[in-house]
Amino acid sequence: MGLFSFVKEAGEKLFGGKDAHAAPAPAPAAAAPAAPAAPSQDQLNATAGKAIETYIASQNLGVGNVKVAFAGPEGKVTVQGEAPSQAAKEKVTLCCGNVSGVTSVDNQMTVQNAEPEAQYHDVVRGDTLSAIAKKYYGDANKYPRIFEANQPMLTHPDKIYPGQKLRIPPL
Repeated sequence: MGLFSFVKEAGEKLFGGKDAHAAPAPAPAAAAPAAPAAPSQDQLNATAGKAIETYIASQNLGVGNVKVAFAGPEGKVTVQGEAPSQAAKEKVTLCCGNVSGVTSVDNQMTVQNAEPEAQYHDVVRGDTLSAIAKKYYGDANKYPRIFEANQPMLTHPDKIYPGQKLRIPPL
């Protein structure tokens, strides 16, 4: 499936924003004792990875053994596990990538039933599902297919936002 790029500032706010992207530099050795030590980059990455795993689980996609690794400074997510279908695997990619702070997703999940891969569309200002359907299918009335292909992440056909990435399944 490859590496997918996403807009870093767009998406669900699942974890501490900028906190997960860069741990503070260690204090000088001679510094006076102060507040408890800030979490390390590894701790921040683990917390963000768990938050994304929880979000994937909340979508009820039927995937199993999901493990998410987050590299905060790069904004890269690597996800592993088992998906029952290509569509479920692609929805996991979107769950991971449509999170604020994520710039790329490497989906290494295995698929039980091989199917053709979907295309993807990056939403821009002024886009509607009807316009996107017209672009990819030649028929604006096929927008429900795109909406259904992106559920449960989409809750309403009118609630898409710039920077979001959507699955465009084959007809």
